[in-house]
Amino acid sequence: MSIFGKIMSAIFGSKAAAAPAGGGAAPSAGSSAPAAGSPAAPAGSVDVAAILDKAVAAKGEKLAWRTSIVDLMKALDIDSSFAARKELATELGYTGDSNDSASMNIWLHKQVMAKLAANGGKLPADIKH
Repeated sequence: MSIFGKIMSAIFGSKAAAAPAGGGAAPSAGSSAPAAGSPAAPAGSVDVAAILDKAVAAKGEKLAWRTSIVDLMKALDIDSSFAARKELATELGYTGDSNDSASMNIWLHKQVMAKLAANGGKLPADIKH
């Protein structure tokens, strides 16, 4: 499974299993189907912050997933090594210098947040890109 696929599964998979099918709320009118090849998101939106905050709390360490791709990956028990982040950058189409880890990490975080939102993830206003 791709690294981004692991991120998607960790966020959408656990929420999909735990959420009731109807949820009592009306379906959102502007929602679109997930992109081809991506895991299907459950009906309605998934609260990314709630899932990641819970994962961070379970870790018992301070992880700044809202700003750090490394911390986001650590919170989800996904390899956050430089090699794994380079692989994620390749998956997501990074064209910059992959040896410039700071720039690559910033780009990765923005891309992951954008792709989570595009696939039904609800993000806090402070991290929308």
